[in-house]
Amino acid sequence: MAHKADGDTLRTPAHTLRTLAESLWFPAFFALGFLFCYLLPFHQPSPHHVKIAVAGPAAVQIQAALDKASQGAFDIQQVTTTAAARQAVLDRDVVAGFSPVPGHPVLYVAKAEGYLLESVVNQAITPIAAKSGGTLTVTDLAPTANGDPMGTGLFYLVLAWTIPSYIVVMMLLRAVTLSRRAKLLTLVGWGAAVSVLGYLVGLALDVIPSDPVTIPLAFLLTQGVALTAFGLVPFFKQFVPGVAVGLFVLLSMPSSGGAVPVQLVPGFFRALHPVMPMGNLIEALRGVFYFDGAGVAGPVLALCAWVLFGVVLIAGRAWWQRRQAVTTDVAQPRVEEPPVEDPTIEIPRPTALVPHPHHFGEPVPMVRGTVRTGGGKRVAGAVVTVTDGRGGQLVRAVADERGVYGVTGLPEQFVDVVVSAPGLHSAVRRIPVREGTSRVEDFELASRRPTVTASPGA
Repeated sequence: MAHKADGDTLRTPAHTLRTLAESLWFPAFFALGFLFCYLLPFHQPSPHHVKIAVAGPAAVQIQAALDKASQGAFDIQQVTTTAAARQAVLDRDVVAGFSPVPGHPVLYVAKAEGYLLESVVNQAITPIAAKSGGTLTVTDLAPTANGDPMGTGLFYLVLAWTIPSYIVVMMLLRAVTLSRRAKLLTLVGWGAAVSVLGYLVGLALDVIPSDPVTIPLAFLLTQGVALTAFGLVPFFKQFVPGVAVGLFVLLSMPSSGGAVPVQLVPGFFRALHPVMPMGNLIEALRGVFYFDGAGVAGPVLALCAWVLFGVVLIAGRAWWQRRQAVTTDVAQPRVEEPPVEDPTIEIPRPTALVPHPHHFGEPVPMVRGTVRTGGGKRVAGAVVTVTDGRGGQLVRAVADERGVYGVTGLPEQFVDVVVSAPGLHSAVRRIPVREGTSRVEDFELASRRPTVTASPGA
């Protein structure tokens, strides 16, 4: 009777579907995310509750006229004087101020709040101003930097601080021999370096005005994104890329108000604007650059809250691991925690290494050692099998001619190391695998042959 090869037995429809699901969930998530988080909010921008200060008693009539044209698009706030309408724009209480002086109507706008928003307000007020006679005068109280005529350059600069801060976390997941402390220091150093670099490039391209306070604000963003993503890894494991991309890309970008003003996107994204880190940095930098610090405090506090959230996640996880280390009996291993798998970047998997002295750029063993007999002879070809707490095989290695073996990419947990060789008793040892450590585990295998002793009468 013919038997299928081992590989063929796995190629069942159910196995194929599972493999496809595991391989395609992330691109499918991305496709749906772009459709619903980019196409949906950006395909037809329309104003929602855009605040305009109007000087004088004409505010009521202007509100009625705007509501007739587009209900709910504009919220008129009546102020007493033209100066008050102007100041409301500078204080960021409104996005525009209108003085309907007969024959000399004036509209105060702030291009720094978004070129598209300025255009929408201008189009709405122009026909109203025409009824009072005279030509509408438009005064820009907060023009953008010369290198950012559309007002979107700041958005792309903030994007350069946001997305790489998530990616660096995913890359560090591959560095299995780095300790948590080393990884956190790397995230801090990365944030400082990219904040300075982005600021200098933004200055060179004249995208932003010269103000060094940009650097610490950008650093807050990088740490909020990086530390939160790092802290979420143990909770979401192989799904953390989807969670991080969803938070810091798919939800943050359309709610940031950088590409399309937040007043022109649907309500869901408007509600996210005061929460997500990208939008808060854009608001803070706009206040610093163009409004003499107005409206900066709230966004800065929000960025600090993201940093604190990441710190709490990481510190809480470290505390839990220390508690587990104290309370867990070695004879009862902890529940297995599968290694994180990032579908966008190759990450470490349990791997057998060719034993040799470590050279720069080559994988570092997480567990290595030498297999010998009871008499001290090295056992070439000894089989080293590493299993998880439930007995599932993680990796299988074979000792070289010197009896040396090595494995890496193991999950941080208790594992069982089983060593066997022909004619020798197997040895089993349970060991803890820790992030950033390289353990040496040598084994001695006893002979299966019974010991032969001389007979007294011989």
